[in-house]
Amino acid sequence: TSGLKNERECGAREERGRIMDDEFSAELQNKTKKLKKKAKKQKKESKIAVQNAEQDANEPESVDSASAPVFPPTFSVSEIKNKQRRHLMFMRLKQEKRREKLSLKKKRRKEREAFGDEAPPKPVPKTIENQRVYDETTVDPEDEEVAFDEGTDEFSAYFNRLTNPKVLITTSDRPRGRTVRFCQQLATIIPDSHVYYRRGLALKRIIPQCIARGFTYLIVINEDRKRRGKDPTKHTPEVILNNFTTRLGHSIGRMFAALFPHDPEFVGRQVATFHNQRDFIFFRFHRYIFKNEKRVGIQELGPRFTLKLRSLQKGTFDSKFGEYEWVHK
Repeated sequence: TSGLKNERECGAREERGRIMDDEFSAELQNKTKKLKKKAKKQKKESKIAVQNAEQDANEPESVDSASAPVFPPTFSVSEIKNKQRRHLMFMRLKQEKRREKLSLKKKRRKEREAFGDEAPPKPVPKTIENQRVYDETTVDPEDEEVAFDEGTDEFSAYFNRLTNPKVLITTSDRPRGRTVRFCQQLATIIPDSHVYYRRGLALKRIIPQCIARGFTYLIVINEDRKRRGKDPTKHTPEVILNNFTTRLGHSIGRMFAALFPHDPEFVGRQVATFHNQRDFIFFRFHRYIFKNEKRVGIQELGPRFTLKLRSLQKGTFDSKFGEYEWVHK
């Protein structure tokens, strides 16, 4: 009796197992059918979108803007869930904007041709520089106070041609080979400049020796970047100072100008540029190349570097008792 009972229980368990397997397989088939149906629907939608895009691409460029697709003002391409359709709609929107831009450009060109000299000026493109807030410290070249300050500052002797610049270039303590080569390159740019290797000597001891030997300026170089440039000639270069328009900028620009002799040698066709932009000073050293009577090119000689003003101090450097005119905060 017990054996028959066990057989009946085993048979019942097997029957329940078969029923569960049948139910699971039926559910799996339903899910598979739904997924296939969804994939087929998406494929059909993408195919229709591709056909529409091909029709738009085959249309000529001179299609009237009235026949172009008009999107609602609150339309956003990111709301489209399908990736392919979202990309196609983005391309159509981009083409529409391009057509509008070209038509506006043609219209303005025709207006300029029609009006001739009386045509309105071209619109100035928006840039980071012309959108900046006006700096109240920008200097007026005819300001009497600025003229008085510049006539009595520490660079007035140079600009009145009473002194000639003599520059000493040194490095931080224990410089690497890159810094040494950069100092040698810098000495070829600034006339009457001399390179001195500190060998552990403090600046407090270097400054009195510079004054005693007739040096007017001291440049201390710390390593930042390495760049191999072509060898410049020994001609005195021109100096270009760009965008040093504020009161502080005037002082810094006069300091850079005082590093070079008064009369540049234009035969060498070399120019040293200090360009101030967004509180950084970019230095480039170029040579003019005259291709013909109308076209002029430039060739970079190197080195190039970027400066960031940390402080401005009156007189020679003094870390303890020096008078600071400006300190970076």
